[in-house]
Amino acid sequence: MTTLVHRDGQPVTIAELAPLAFAGYAHFTAMQVRGGRIRGLDLHLERLRSASAELFGRTLPDDRVRSFLRTALEAGPADVSLTATVYVASGQFTADETAEPEILIRTGPPASGPAGPLALAAVEYERFLPAVKHVGEVAKTYLMRRAVRDGFDDAAFVDRRGRISEATIWNLAFWDGDAVVWPDAAMLAGTMMGIVRRQLDRLGVPQRVQEIAPADVPAMAGAAVMNSWTPGVAVHRIGSAPVPEAPRFLDLLHQAHQAEPLTEP
Repeated sequence: MTTLVHRDGQPVTIAELAPLAFAGYAHFTAMQVRGGRIRGLDLHLERLRSASAELFGRTLPDDRVRSFLRTALEAGPADVSLTATVYVASGQFTADETAEPEILIRTGPPASGPAGPLALAAVEYERFLPAVKHVGEVAKTYLMRRAVRDGFDDAAFVDRRGRISEATIWNLAFWDGDAVVWPDAAMLAGTMMGIVRRQLDRLGVPQRVQEIAPADVPAMAGAAVMNSWTPGVAVHRIGSAPVPEAPRFLDLLHQAHQAEPLTEP
């Protein structure tokens, strides 16, 4: 039997269906590819391995993933945004533990993120399985849309203990004037965050991890968000608390990113 899919009364195309295909039980990693090469490739591979082990109880070999990445990149321009989504054919709402993970790779135009500075609403929210970059998180888009409606650019999350953790699609970093301060809370450790942290270490920039509550924000000398698009976009307000401009802090984040070598998959 042939399965027909329609969208707004018309047969759906593969291009229209692909973004929706694995919107339930799957995980992914997103990256910017420049000149056919990737920064932090080891972090992306580790993310896919650990998330597959958590969700499916089995993983795809790294060499197989790299082969699929190469194939996808050979089919397009040298500079792209790339998303690799891992899923099982049995999909969601099943307990099938025998299915082997498969991978969907999608490429699109390169991106560099917003210019900033951004104002973030402070909202109480904790992600399910925060250490996994999983799909189908309606709350993140809902909270971002609500924040924009209320006059902000995006939203930052505060957990039930009153700690700032992350933003909707971003990690957060703070600056105390001398050191980079990372929030201590359950969150997704982003690949950009991993790149920046290890390169800041190599550059000799002090870093520390500490609990940060909204009441602590006014004492900070700077703040930024980061994700696969960019190592740093300035944040000038979280909730009602203003955050000073910190150009040296932003420069250090971008310098750390540039210090990470580009790797062929």
